[in-house]
Amino acid sequence: MERQAHETINYVDDAFAAGTIRGARRIMVIGCSGGGKSTLAQKLAQQFGLTYLSIDRDILWLPGWVERSKEEQRQRIVERIAGERWIMDGTNPSTFDIRLPRTDIVIWVRMPRLLCVWGVVTRWLKHIGRTRPEMAPGCIEKVDWQFLEFIWTFENRFSPRVTSAIAAHGPHVPVLQVKSRRQMRALLDLLGAPA
Repeated sequence: MERQAHETINYVDDAFAAGTIRGARRIMVIGCSGGGKSTLAQKLAQQFGLTYLSIDRDILWLPGWVERSKEEQRQRIVERIAGERWIMDGTNPSTFDIRLPRTDIVIWVRMPRLLCVWGVVTRWLKHIGRTRPEMAPGCIEKVDWQFLEFIWTFENRFSPRVTSAIAAHGPHVPVLQVKSRRQMRALLDLLGAPA
């Protein structure tokens, strides 16, 4: 099933993606925590004048790491994607049915898991005792074993759900996979954005 879903996704190369991103009005940036998707999304938002939307900050969390109800999450997404120019950072494949039809391109940040673990640990150290800007107010930066396990197993456990959701709800939407920091810097260079 996953192989079949993988074959129906419209994967594109960096050059094609760069051309699409330049003219895009709505972009999704997805991937594992710690891979750099928020940083990439914010750089692209600034470069192309897109409204930056964070699933964590704007949709999922209330202060103190309290999760909004699924119904409220979906309603908040519907309201935000009605806008004409945005870039949304966050994976959550259960909402792809409403997000992908409004998306011009998906950038799937698929960094190696050690790099993702390093990313969340260094992010925690940078923001220790505080809330980072792309997180909901009152959600103090934290790292625990459950979160590290989620990152470590993301590719095997979670990526098949992402693949299936893209195939089901946006097989026509171009998808760029970014698998290294070098590739991310090269993409930003192609786009004339600061790396």
